[in-house]
Amino acid sequence: MSKFTVNAHRRDPYRPFKFRVKWDGKVIAGVSKISGLNRVTEVIPYREGGDPSSVNVTPGTTKFEPITLERGITHDAEFEKWANLVFSMQGDADMSLKNFKKDILIELLNLNGQVVLVYMVYRCWVSEYQPLPELDANGNCIAIEKLVLQHEGWERDQAVKEPVEP
Repeated sequence: MSKFTVNAHRRDPYRPFKFRVKWDGKVIAGVSKISGLNRVTEVIPYREGGDPSSVNVTPGTTKFEPITLERGITHDAEFEKWANLVFSMQGDADMSLKNFKKDILIELLNLNGQVVLVYMVYRCWVSEYQPLPELDANGNCIAIEKLVLQHEGWERDQAVKEPVEP
């Protein structure tokens, strides 16, 4: 039985290395890594008075884990511009909280570059910004810029359907 409805010939699941991140209506350049989307619902144990030998459980509050975005350092300033909306060297009075929360889109692409899944992440804001990694003259890697986003949840865009693959 095929795992795909439109492309019944397809047997392999999608790969995690072709994706895009969008905010403010544009693709953000160079994002090379995104942490996974993770949601955790607290478990609340309780016991009934008439049955003291067993414990029941019920769902509690749900927490959405932060999302980390990483990319090689370039002259694109989108990470820094967003991070600066939450913090200013001039102090609290100079901060701009008008647009510090943004909705972002995470698009997963197939090997042909077609969008196959989209997740909408709501009311994100920058809680951690690392413009420079540890610098090491003996290292053999690229310099990575990092952004950690707090958010208020995510959902899959159900309007995005499985595309017909060429």
